[in-house]
Amino acid sequence: MFYSDLEFAPNTLFLVTGGAGFIGSNLCEAILKMGYKVRCLDNLSTGKQENVNLFIENSDYEFIKGDITDLEICMAACKGVDYVLNQAAWGSVPRSIEMPLYYEKVNIKGTLNMMEAARQNGVKKFVYASSSSVYGDETGLPKREGKEGNLLSPYALTKRVDEEYGKLYYKLYGLDTYGLRYFNVFGRRQDPNGAYAAVIPKFIKQLLDGEVPTINGDGKQSRDFTYVENVIEANLKACKASSEVAGQAFNIAYGGREYLIDIYHYLAKALGKEDIEPHFGPDRAGDIKHSNADISKAKRLLGYNPEWDFERGIKAAIEWYKDNL
Repeated sequence: MFYSDLEFAPNTLFLVTGGAGFIGSNLCEAILKMGYKVRCLDNLSTGKQENVNLFIENSDYEFIKGDITDLEICMAACKGVDYVLNQAAWGSVPRSIEMPLYYEKVNIKGTLNMMEAARQNGVKKFVYASSSSVYGDETGLPKREGKEGNLLSPYALTKRVDEEYGKLYYKLYGLDTYGLRYFNVFGRRQDPNGAYAAVIPKFIKQLLDGEVPTINGDGKQSRDFTYVENVIEANLKACKASSEVAGQAFNIAYGGREYLIDIYHYLAKALGKEDIEPHFGPDRAGDIKHSNADISKAKRLLGYNPEWDFERGIKAAIEWYKDNL
């Protein structure tokens, strides 16, 4: 794997916030495989205890149950830490429209708490999850950093604010921050349950259960679906990036474009459920129609070179869900 080529000092300690979640647990796993230490901070509101239990017997893994909205906990979690990978946040555009105050508290105040704690504890690099939602109603494709439109949801606003704080903390305090704009990440351990579940695991589970999935809209919307392994690469390479490129945000995707209806039919065929026709529902509020990333900036400045295209990733995801659902 790509990360076998990345080397850090012996006994390097990474703090992964949201480390019991989908992306966070995959980051914890990769870091432990590399032979480094991981401290996981998660309040288990969306993360899962079972993702903690995977590593709890490993002496290089430490779990802190706590909330990033509590500055004291953030300060304690950052003590002795070399690198922070801040994944803790509440996702989902539709849910943010229903709960704007909560999203402000967790995604803005929580991220600011983490940046401040990292600064005061002398953390080397602060890498944080942003989102392609910051592009808002900008219709141009591919999406390119510096060409953002009007925001369409509280969730998108929280991520834009996080990026502005990241820029300020670099300029004012010298904290090396790197914002990673994730584009529709999918893969192992992504939760298929609940009203706000991501579309790929939700479709897979429903098809395996013989249920009829609902596609919001006409299915002709497109996304740059990005396998989780590429996101792991981006986080770890950001930790090795030059301070000269800190304070910026980077598109993290594969650079492809898949239509939702095509993905549905691909999954139905792969799972032997071609007889199940989807139901079409209304468009989701705050959703963008098309998304496709220009990843040239991340390639140039972070050395990002994603190895997992959609087809390779979706095959791996299908096999994982077949074995684990």
